[in-house]
Amino acid sequence: MPGSATDAVRPFSPYTPVRGIVRRRSPVLAPDADVRSALECLDRNAVDALAVVDPESGAALGILTLRDVLKRIALNGCDLGQPVAAVMTGGVVTLPADATMHQASVLMIRRDMRHLVLVEADGRFSNILAQGDLYARPSARSGELVAAIAATGCVASLAAVAAEVRAFSAQLLAEGLTADALCQQISALNDLISLQAIDLVSARHELPYVPWCWLVFGSEGRLEQTLSTDQDNGLVFAAESKEEAEALRARFLPFARDVNDVLDACGFPLCKGNIMAGNPELCLSLAEWKEKFFSWMHVTEPQAVLNATIFFDLRPLYGDEHLAGELQGWLLQRSPTSHSFLRAMAEGSLNWPSPLGWLSGFRYDDNKDFPHTIDLKMHGARPFVDGARIWALAKGVPATNTAERLRTVGPLLNQRPEETAAFLGALDQVQRMRFANQLRANSPAAANRVDPDRLNELDRQILKEAFRQAKRLQQLLEIEFLRSS
Repeated sequence: MPGSATDAVRPFSPYTPVRGIVRRRSPVLAPDADVRSALECLDRNAVDALAVVDPESGAALGILTLRDVLKRIALNGCDLGQPVAAVMTGGVVTLPADATMHQASVLMIRRDMRHLVLVEADGRFSNILAQGDLYARPSARSGELVAAIAATGCVASLAAVAAEVRAFSAQLLAEGLTADALCQQISALNDLISLQAIDLVSARHELPYVPWCWLVFGSEGRLEQTLSTDQDNGLVFAAESKEEAEALRARFLPFARDVNDVLDACGFPLCKGNIMAGNPELCLSLAEWKEKFFSWMHVTEPQAVLNATIFFDLRPLYGDEHLAGELQGWLLQRSPTSHSFLRAMAEGSLNWPSPLGWLSGFRYDDNKDFPHTIDLKMHGARPFVDGARIWALAKGVPATNTAERLRTVGPLLNQRPEETAAFLGALDQVQRMRFANQLRANSPAAANRVDPDRLNELDRQILKEAFRQAKRLQQLLEIEFLRSS
């Protein structure tokens, strides 16, 4: 599962593999080592946990933490000569060492764990991830909200906590949290709310005994949710034939629609475009999802390009993540060679002209309801989101987060580090302004609309520079995908 429910994430991307953030190598002991040796090992290495590993298979059998030392050894007057296997915490929860920070964080939060055992692809022990590796400083309020989400037993109580989460996110913005960290905060807590909603709903449905996975798309798939967001989700399941898929879909749809309604009650409005798992067109077998993506990539019409801007940013949220992984892997194998589709996506991205006019003045889109304003989502964030997606698909990059995509594709495009940094900085500034504007907006329609004349001089100059960077990114897209073809 994905997630990070703290307001003080270390300066890593949510897609950073956890093996790269563990600050020290965990000591290892065999199960027949005595307790005295284990205590000496903890002290000598100045760590709060060690792994008990089978010397033959390399598999982790358990861990011994300082908390175990206090509860099972010190307070119980334990015999220090007995095997460490007798006092360790067994049945450990494991996670692949190449899993992301977001996945590790949500797993630790949902299971209320302070340590997580990381394993290699072959199941051998890799390291121990501690809470302190994920967070520079814990947030008491974040912890309270996480506990409150986990404790909810009905939709009404979950909806009440969801409202608290939105208020807390607004508070973090007012306190100066960066846009990137705030996006991670909101996405993580929203993930936990959605996970709890699915748990509550699944308890009242008899679901088929087949692998299935709840998918999220769009901003949620990119871990870029803001204070104003609706639902973009779907469901994938395993089926051996079209007939079986039809039968399974009929059983999954009532459950999916129930989840959509609960999420709506929790403050995630139903998608006006019906991009939800309760839509039969988005509750599909793995084979059907592949067929749908294949058709989008080979029919370069406007609707297919529009679908790509939403569905190609997919992420597993709940259930069997292998289904989502197989779908994404299948997609990334084919997207780099789908030249016509990539070109069509680039053309679609360039249809949004820069809001900068002559002499670096602002140009407005003549919106009748909001005159003299600029849509920060469409003209500010979207050029970076679209460009990062196109390059990621062209280069087979699995990340869906925009900042992570830009960081990853930069070297692949031979971009100078400062050029990539400029794109990232511009995106962060636009997102910060979007958040601030959403706090002041009196309606969803105004959430992303900003009047430059109402900004202070510094913010106006920052916004102009962000638009210049967006225009520069669009120029690079045009050179690579339009002029070269």
